[in-house]
Amino acid sequence: MVARVCLPEGTDRRALDRLHDSAKVSTRHTALPLDAYATLHDFGAVNDAFIEGAVSLGAEAVRAALRAAGLSPRDVDFLMFTSVTGIATPSVDARLVGPLGLRPDVKRVPVFGLGCVAGAAGIARLHDYLLGHPDDVAVLLSVELCSLTLQRNDASPASLVASGLFGDGAAAVVACGARRPAAVAGPAVMGTRSHLYPDSEQALGWDITGSGFRVVLDPGVPDLVRKNLAADVDEFLAGHGLRRADITAWVCHPGGPKVLEAVEEALELPDGALDVTWRSLAAVGNLSSASVLHVLRDTLTVRRPPAGTAGLLLAMGPGFCSELVLLRW
Repeated sequence: MVARVCLPEGTDRRALDRLHDSAKVSTRHTALPLDAYATLHDFGAVNDAFIEGAVSLGAEAVRAALRAAGLSPRDVDFLMFTSVTGIATPSVDARLVGPLGLRPDVKRVPVFGLGCVAGAAGIARLHDYLLGHPDDVAVLLSVELCSLTLQRNDASPASLVASGLFGDGAAAVVACGARRPAAVAGPAVMGTRSHLYPDSEQALGWDITGSGFRVVLDPGVPDLVRKNLAADVDEFLAGHGLRRADITAWVCHPGGPKVLEAVEEALELPDGALDVTWRSLAAVGNLSSASVLHVLRDTLTVRRPPAGTAGLLLAMGPGFCSELVLLRW
């Protein structure tokens, strides 16, 4: 499908095949049947597909998260929606209030532009909100339909890398304030840190074109990670009286093989520390903002850390920036 849609007619597809093989992605989900992508002739059609898919997937994700938390839609006081793969006004969160049965006075914040870092940043911002509203329930919803951003006749290296790496998916997180009894035990947020790196705005993001979102993906991103991440992590942990050795689980966004290798190298992680992240990348690809939330879910269900110990959730994204969230399991 990618070869038919993205490669100009007559292009040798060996580079495409090589990049897809190196992405370490075994399976992915797509918002549409594969044959449908050839029928999306302009950005309007693509964005209509995004809205329809985001509302459907978003409703499913929020319902499942609330059910797992033992809560109902009427309990939700704050809803944050994030995506970087489509736009809507009214926003997707507004379109979900009625179908989900949320209260009409629910507070809403739609977020666009954070990209892959938004899963971690979203949890951080929910934490900020709940510090001021300790009796409330807050929900973060991420829907990323990356396949809808594939560009026709674009054989640039960045486009081909993205076409093999990114998948479609959604995730929702339910967070409760300190005075709100939780029916189900989950990790607690102990602190957060945001950091923008100077002179790196062109490393990652979109060029907005007449045909939609054209990926910007600089090959120097792993070097940015190697240069900056360790100092950020160490300073953040030190502020909480911790060191890297105190972290019992690393919940890392699966940015791609080269980025994950850079994280492992920069933080000098022991073998297997990012196994859950590598497995997520292979199983569903990079889901942009939803990915680190999938890794969090898998960490809690597959390899739950010892209760009371510290964990670190981290992601990086356009800016270029990082977001760190300290968890207590």
